[in-house]
Amino acid sequence: MMSAPRHRAHFKKPTWVFLFIFLVSLFLVCAYVYPPRNTAACYVFSSASCKALTDWLPPAPARDLTDEEVASRVVIRDILNTPPAISKPPKIAFMFLIPGALPFEKLWDKFFQGHEDRFSVYVHASKEKPVHTSRFFLDREIRSEKVVWGGISMIDAERRLLANALKDPDNQHFVLLSDSCVPLHDFDYVHNYLIYTNVSYIDKFRDPGPHGSGRYSERMLPEVEKKDFHKGAQPGMEGNKNCYPDEHYLPTFFHMLNPLGIANWSVTHVDWSEGKWHPKSYKAADVSMELVKNITSLTENVHVTSDERKEIQIRPCLWNGEKRPCYLFARKFLPETLDKMVLLFSNYTTYT
Repeated sequence: MMSAPRHRAHFKKPTWVFLFIFLVSLFLVCAYVYPPRNTAACYVFSSASCKALTDWLPPAPARDLTDEEVASRVVIRDILNTPPAISKPPKIAFMFLIPGALPFEKLWDKFFQGHEDRFSVYVHASKEKPVHTSRFFLDREIRSEKVVWGGISMIDAERRLLANALKDPDNQHFVLLSDSCVPLHDFDYVHNYLIYTNVSYIDKFRDPGPHGSGRYSERMLPEVEKKDFHKGAQPGMEGNKNCYPDEHYLPTFFHMLNPLGIANWSVTHVDWSEGKWHPKSYKAADVSMELVKNITSLTENVHVTSDERKEIQIRPCLWNGEKRPCYLFARKFLPETLDKMVLLFSNYTTYT
C-alpha cells in the first residue's frame, strides 16, 4: 500500500539575507564607479585604478615574442628594479669597437696612466685579434663576431660590448669608441664630465627629410612608430635613403625609453660637412694645437635636416643646465696622426 505524497511548507528566507545581498551589491557598484587609489586595494575592486602602475610598461606586441626577446625583457626588468650600486670610485667603461689593431693605443695608454681604479676597457675586434702594446688593453678582448659596415651586425657588437661592461657594477658610464677616436682632454676632466652629469650623451634629432623619416618602414611596427624614429650621425649623400642601423638604433631606442634622460648630442666630435659617405678624416698635416682648441671650444651642436628646407638646428651643449664645451673625444683621425697627437697630448690637456 503506497502512502500519499507529503506536502512540505515553503521555507521563507529571512529578510536579513536580502538586505545583505543588497548592501554587498551596492558596495561593489560604488567601488567600480569610485575606485580606490591605494595600490593594495586596486586589484580587488577595479583594474582601472592600477593603471598608474602599468603605464611605464611597453605595450604588448601584436605578435608572439621569441625566446630571446622574452629573456631580454626579463633582464631589462631586473636591471630597472635593481638599485644603483655605489662604487668607490665609480668607473667609466671604455668600449672599443675596432676591426683589429688599435692605431692610437699608445695615446690611450698615456690617457689612462695613473687612473687604473677609475676605468675599465673592453675590446671588440671583429676581424683579427690585435697585438697590444699597452698593459691596459691586455686580455680585454670580449667574444667578437664579424661586423659589416652599415649592417645590423654593428648593433649586435655594440650590445655585446655593453653586456660585458654591465657585468662590472662599478661601471657607471659607458663610452663607445672606434679605432679612429682620440681623447681631447685629460682623464680627470673626462671622468668628472661624465660621472657627474645627469644625462646620457646620445646624438639624436628628428629629420623629416629623406635621410630621416624617409628611411622609416612600416615593417618596424608595432615596436617602432614613425613618430619615434630618430637619427644621430648623418651621412649627407643625395639619394641616400638606406636605413643604417648604427645611425638610428640608439637614438630611437633611447628616445622611446627615456627622452628626457639624453642630451641629444654626442661627446665625440665628427665633421660631416664634406657631404660624403664618411665624415672628414684628419691627416697628419691637419693636426695642430689650433685644430684641437677649435674642437674643444665648441659649445653648440648643429643638425641639418635633409628635406628641401635644409633647416639648421643649433642647440647649446648644457652640462647639468650650464653651457659647457660639447666634446671629449673626436674622430676620424688617421693612423699617421699618432705621433703628433702623442706629442701634443700633454700640451692640449693642460689648458682644460
